[in-house]
Amino acid sequence: MKGSMIYVVSDSVGETAELVTKAAASQFIAATFTIKRIPYVDDVQNIEDVISLAKMNNAIIAFTLVKPNIREYMINRARKENILYYDILGPLLSILQKKAESMPFNEPGMVRRLDDDYFKRVEAIEFAVKYDDGRDPRGILRADIVLVGVSRTSKTPLSQYLAHKRFKVANVPLVPEVDPPEELFLVPPEKCIGLKISPEKLNFIRRERLKSLGLNDHAIYANMERIKEELIYFDEIMDRLNCPIIDVTNKAVEEMANTIINIIQNRSI
Repeated sequence: MKGSMIYVVSDSVGETAELVTKAAASQFIAATFTIKRIPYVDDVQNIEDVISLAKMNNAIIAFTLVKPNIREYMINRARKENILYYDILGPLLSILQKKAESMPFNEPGMVRRLDDDYFKRVEAIEFAVKYDDGRDPRGILRADIVLVGVSRTSKTPLSQYLAHKRFKVANVPLVPEVDPPEELFLVPPEKCIGLKISPEKLNFIRRERLKSLGLNDHAIYANMERIKEELIYFDEIMDRLNCPIIDVTNKAVEEMANTIINIIQNRSI
């Protein structure tokens, strides 16, 4: 099937609209959908710009627009130009209005103002970026979770995923020639999580990484003996930390993150 463009339009950030659209698009494995978010669409001219883009690219428009006049304008223009569209928020607003027997605020971004979780998530994401890959060991002492592992064990994507769950995560790479930061041995062991991986899987991941960078996949970085040396060093550090360890071999980030969250939450009970 030929690829299709979907413009995700919102009068706020557009995160909700994008998540819903991605969830729907993921159900069509044989199709290729390119999703482009267009945030802060709050006037007629913005709508006209979106309509022009959609018409030019034969695209679909999915939108969350809370202002009734802007929403109706989008619907009318899309119909007139024969553009496929989907109003994500409008029908639900109508149902809730009937049930609540009151009018909605019709103000963009209300969920951001009302939901403290959003700000906690942003703070956690910024924390994960700042203290990624051992850049600043001071973050280890401030983190909710400290991920420890050799290179290419999904430390960074795991940190970001957990940050979206509002956990402040620092991660520490282990290299035999470099002593881990002292801070790593000062935090409670239950906050640390070791990321274990099989040498064969790590060898494959590192070789593919080198190829993607246009480098020789037989470099020392992907050498099996070197990998085994690093994993022995990992075991030595884990013995010193006496912290939980999870095996990340052949596991998706979501699965790893859920395991980590369960460990952390069970320890805090």
